[in-house]
Amino acid sequence: MNKIKKSILSDFSASIVVFLVALPLCLGIALGSQAPLFSGIIAGVIGGIVIGALSGSALSVSGPAAGLIAIVILSLQKLGSYESFLLAVVLAGGIQIIFGFLRLGSLGDFVPNSVIKGMLAAIGIILVIKQIPHFFGYGNVLQIDGDSMQATDHSSSIFNLTQIFDHISFVATLIGMVSIIILIIFEFNFFKKNKYLKFVPAPLIAVVFGALINEYFLRINVDLALKREHLVYLSEFANITELKSSLIFPSFEKIYSPEIWYIAATIAIVASIETLLCIEATDKLDKLKRRTSTNRELKAQGFGNLIAGFIGGFSWFLVDFVGDFYSKFA
Repeated sequence: MNKIKKSILSDFSASIVVFLVALPLCLGIALGSQAPLFSGIIAGVIGGIVIGALSGSALSVSGPAAGLIAIVILSLQKLGSYESFLLAVVLAGGIQIIFGFLRLGSLGDFVPNSVIKGMLAAIGIILVIKQIPHFFGYGNVLQIDGDSMQATDHSSSIFNLTQIFDHISFVATLIGMVSIIILIIFEFNFFKKNKYLKFVPAPLIAVVFGALINEYFLRINVDLALKREHLVYLSEFANITELKSSLIFPSFEKIYSPEIWYIAATIAIVASIETLLCIEATDKLDKLKRRTSTNRELKAQGFGNLIAGFIGGFSWFLVDFVGDFYSKFA
């Protein structure tokens, strides 16, 4: 009974950490892909519930991946509408399911370890570079162009990092420093070995403190507090009718178009390869040496894409977060 209780507490703690990582990731990828923000939330929900239930992987978490942002942007430009792109997503999901039944998941075994490590290292470097400007409160500034507003990401290149020091926000930097200190402190043995504190997710504490710091400055000096462009705002729905009206569904008008099938095949192939590589990397980190069924994973990813495309969540899924919580807290 104690082992089951400990497992439940570990899962609950892990779910909070995953949520804190996944929510801004889903929103950020949706924004970067020029897709509706709400579609990123849909993609994250389907990745967690649908693919999580079908995958069978003990360690992986599925959701929208930054690796396909460029493909999505180009696809939207070629197809001319988000509804047509969702059709390509539905078809891509079907192709991935076929890949799974053809047992093509073993293709990931032929990829050298250097490719996997290089891919993971590259993702880490990109994330660090992208987040440095936001750490100092510079990036994603809303610019007004005529009657419309659009977000511009000033952290798109290393060259732009030199402009940070002209736009430093005291509160943003303070929140960033406090968050890092909290994450470091929670790595001390006192927290890791404490019977209760080891189940408290450090990222959750960092988020709470960050929100409280900003609220404090909103009350004492609103000019110093973080501005609206550095906060996340989503549409509010008063009832289920408004929620339904915000969903975008695929258009099947171009289903016979070769361009649709070309884009669908591209998404399916690239997403499947990235999935297999991440599955391989995840299994290598598992202390219990568990192995994920790659063919089952491809079917789960395809089914997730299929559902996401039908209800308006934008496209792809792949394993992009790793955590061996069972081994860590056992």
